[in-house]
Amino acid sequence: MRSLTLALVVVAGVACRDRKAPATDTAAAKSAVPRGLLAYVSNEVSQDLSVIATDRDSVIATIPLGARVRGVHVSPDGRFVYVALSGSPRCPPTMSDADCAKLPVNKQKDGIAQIDVATRQVVRTMPGGSDPEQFALSPDGSRLYVSNEDAASASILEPNTGKLVATVPVGTEPEGVAVSPDGKLVFVTAETANNITALDAARGKVLFHVAVDQRPRDMGFLPDGSRLYVSAEVGGTVSVVDVAKRQRIAVIPFPEGSRPMGVKVSPDGKRVYVCTGRHGTVEVIDAATNTIVGSVKVGTRPWGIAITPDGKKLYTANGPSNDVSVVDTDSLKVIATIPAGQSPWGVAMAPPPAPILPR
Repeated sequence: MRSLTLALVVVAGVACRDRKAPATDTAAAKSAVPRGLLAYVSNEVSQDLSVIATDRDSVIATIPLGARVRGVHVSPDGRFVYVALSGSPRCPPTMSDADCAKLPVNKQKDGIAQIDVATRQVVRTMPGGSDPEQFALSPDGSRLYVSNEDAASASILEPNTGKLVATVPVGTEPEGVAVSPDGKLVFVTAETANNITALDAARGKVLFHVAVDQRPRDMGFLPDGSRLYVSAEVGGTVSVVDVAKRQRIAVIPFPEGSRPMGVKVSPDGKRVYVCTGRHGTVEVIDAATNTIVGSVKVGTRPWGIAITPDGKKLYTANGPSNDVSVVDTDSLKVIATIPAGQSPWGVAMAPPPAPILPR
């Protein structure tokens, strides 16, 4: 990834018209609202957000955003979807730095959009440093952490007020961000330093670093917060970090050709699912043995990954194939392929909004 800045950001400012009109009567409102969860898929090239109803596994709405879209998360209360926006160009690995530097840049588009789940409108946007990509929310939603690689730092903000709490230096080219289940620690990957940095979430101070493999991308905690799984794109491995011991305790090798990317731990903590990028699979790690116990072929170059709260279905964002794969986690088979926007990047789950009823 090209340099960005690690800044934790809150979202403020820009309104955007919802293209879907609210229901006008009770019956219409009830029928318009999906019975199950919604999956929000960020589409990097088409610059929009696809809304998927998981009860029918189809796109029910598209939210235009007008900027390059990548990281996506849902607030703990399910009211808002947060999306990382960028005005920097998309430069594929085959493009040289010199050619990338010639492409137009609009830094005014950089920021994090806050989208109201019920109205599907952008309620505010706030600049979040240069070219924001990944970010994380605290478990209570009171703080927002956004990674921007080219500043080698992390900023901590309060989403409700927009107040900057702290800016903390971390490893070079920071990208992935993860908050511990208890909200006390924040971890940030450093792509070129090949390590992760642990921050005290309350004070914003660096606590320690842990070495991992080359080009760490994403992370996932076990539900009890005891272990952290870190994917390494170039290393072709996943490192297992004992959080209390502050050290790596295992390295899980992946099949040849794998580019470990997105990481998602099952709700019960028994499995860790990892997208493999160009390898085109999701590999399944048994958390008890730290070994790969299964694999499923999905779309082209899967990156983002999300899982339903019951752990029964897995969703992967497949960039070059412009679709989302839905995987049954029991059988490890693809049960649906959903067309999305151009270059799907991330996926986040949210409960459906309450129906809008007439007054």
